Amino acid sequence: MTVFDRDPSLNGAAGATEGSLLPLDDGDVYVCQDGPRDAPALLLVHGSASSTRSWNPMVPLLTGAHRVIRIDLPGHGRSAEPADRGYAVPDQARRVGEALDRLGAEHAVVVGHSSGGAVATALAEHRPDLVTALALVNTGPGLGAFIAPQPAATGPSGWPPSDEQLRHFASSAVGRVGYRLPDELLDDVRAMTPHAFTAATLATRSYLEQRTLPDRLAVLDKPLLVLFGEDDRRWRSSSASDYRVVPGAEVELLPGLGHSPLLEDPPRTAARLLAFTTIHAVRAD
Repeated sequence: MTVFDRDPSLNGAAGATEGSLLPLDDGDVYVCQDGPRDAPALLLVHGSASSTRSWNPMVPLLTGAHRVIRIDLPGHGRSAEPADRGYAVPDQARRVGEALDRLGAEHAVVVGHSSGGAVATALAEHRPDLVTALALVNTGPGLGAFIAPQPAATGPSGWPPSDEQLRHFASSAVGRVGYRLPDELLDDVRAMTPHAFTAATLATRSYLEQRTLPDRLAVLDKPLLVLFGEDDRRWRSSSASDYRVVPGAEVELLPGLGHSPLLEDPPRTAARLLAFTTIHAVRAD
């Protein structure tokens, strides 16, 4: 089934956002695309308790150079929960890879925000043929860098979260003074099942416990850009330096921004990303 979305926040993007539900063996995955289909592919992966909509402010700034592809991870946004209800990060990455195959994207620069960076890393581990370069935005390198408390209620008895709980959860998602998260992003949290919310969070924790992201990336031989809002309240921004063990890694702190630079300052974030992605992108044949 294919639908065509027109989002007012995407005015100025190259063409209308095309959204599709791709049927995979273990559940439908929602994807959306913007920009010229023959341009180099740029995959944007959202973080936990979010969706493709978290990238909306960035998309018009990226479509001049890229075919921008966004995917709702399992149990997020409009993607179904996995048939086996499992959320292991490598399995999430496998589903992302299958979706890109269905879209005919043979190569992509992959950008992950927050825990989406773990999925991006797993995709590069399991599909090195597909991933030409990686950019991680406020993705903690390991559990030792985590500083934010978990939401108070994540089980069935406390679901859906109250407005107060949502505000508490969202308070650490930004750092720029006066910035307010769009209501639709809070709705993304409300729309999740308690199992999806908890299982996705625990899956990221398990993946980081097994091996830190810098250790995983150091052996992949992929170009790497790490951007980190200096005022992040979920992950210590100083931990960004851990990624310097990756040969050739570019690491940059963004002063005045918090956990979500893609929302807090899209132009600055997009400019830094484009300086990296346009060098490492591969144009479609």
